[in-house]
Amino acid sequence: MNLRERFGTELFRKVAGPDGPRQRERVHGTPGPRWFAPDSPVARVHGDASMFVGGIRAVMLQSLHPAAMQGVADHSGYRGDMWGRLAQVSIYIAMTTFGAERDALQVIRAVQRAHESVTGTMPDGTPYAASDPHLLGWVHAAEIDSFLAAHDRYGHRPLVGAERDEYVAQAGVPARHLGVIDPPTSVDELRAVLAAYGPELRGTPAAVDAIRFLVLHPDLPLAARPGYLSLVTAAIGLLPPEARRELRLPPAPPVTNRLLGAAATRTIRWAMAPAHAHARALQDRAGT
Repeated sequence: MNLRERFGTELFRKVAGPDGPRQRERVHGTPGPRWFAPDSPVARVHGDASMFVGGIRAVMLQSLHPAAMQGVADHSGYRGDMWGRLAQVSIYIAMTTFGAERDALQVIRAVQRAHESVTGTMPDGTPYAASDPHLLGWVHAAEIDSFLAAHDRYGHRPLVGAERDEYVAQAGVPARHLGVIDPPTSVDELRAVLAAYGPELRGTPAAVDAIRFLVLHPDLPLAARPGYLSLVTAAIGLLPPEARRELRLPPAPPVTNRLLGAAATRTIRWAMAPAHAHARALQDRAGT
């Protein structure tokens, strides 16, 4: 393999896990009806290198809900297997965006079963459950807001006009199956949902600790850490100022974070080009 292929293969293995190649064949090569066309807004956003920035921002923003963060602290193995957790999320997003409908529904059911055991009690005695539609609504809104913000700034073909509302509506399809009640269907609705959660959000000690771990302990070779920190810096630069303050994150100089984010996403896009070509070939054979 040449340098691009080696880099792309290692990058894909890191974010998709050791089972990534088989899952890619299943996602893109399984015949059958799908929820979205290959060039739909949701496919463009979720298939772009900007997702690396958007995913980090999403984790940071989601951690501001105390119940969501408590569930992660009590039940997630992120400290011992940060990349394994990422692979699970990556496969979920890929399957529900690009996969056959029956496979998308199957992975959603698997997540629902996993959520059944994620229950507990907040420090003040308030119970929480990962399957709570209100909590799912926050996770979904923070996620798609982050993906859209990252794509607006670093995407190869940013969405314009009605495409932005279409993206929000399309992202709501798997969310509704997962258990989100009335997910937003436009950018304006998304903004309203985020604002409505505002009074519930704060940077708990667990959130600050988790994000510090995410930033400082990525379990990567030293040679890969500058690239990772470029993505982190870009994600911090996209956070609302109040979110940065709550998480005790330093402000990222606008020019610096934009340059780092642009360089990192361009490099990822270059490295992943052969993998995307392979995925398109699988889609063509599957008739999608």
